[in-house]
Amino acid sequence: MSDAAGMLRAAGLRVTAPRRAVLTWLAEHPHSTVDAIGTGVRTLLDSVSTQALYDVLGACTEAGLIRRIELPGHPARFERRAGDNHHHVVCRGCGRTEDVDCAVGAAPCLTPEAAHGFAVDEAEVVYWGLCPGCAANHHEGRGPQ
Repeated sequence: MSDAAGMLRAAGLRVTAPRRAVLTWLAEHPHSTVDAIGTGVRTLLDSVSTQALYDVLGACTEAGLIRRIELPGHPARFERRAGDNHHHVVCRGCGRTEDVDCAVGAAPCLTPEAAHGFAVDEAEVVYWGLCPGCAANHHEGRGPQ
């Protein structure tokens, strides 16, 4: 968890056990929901309230240490890969989510036809499809998992 402590200090955040545990959990479990993070963090610490988790996630997101991903039809997910220009591919069957590097490279990688006066600095791209496991089940007539 020392990596997490260094990240917190560098971002100007107080180093606390819940913050360290959340960052440590997310390092190995990207694209996790609050429920999954809570379950994982509680294996590292004796107890953490749901409100404390939301507070940690909010502070770390605001500090740029983690990224909140909001996919249509899915609960919010969080990952430590933040501050770069990457996108996601999501399985329609099981919800598996993976990172996809941007093909263009520079943010924003897409420019709207009409920005309506906005200073656009980011574009989010989500690719949808079936992961290999769900695709295999679909071809075998069992449908997506």
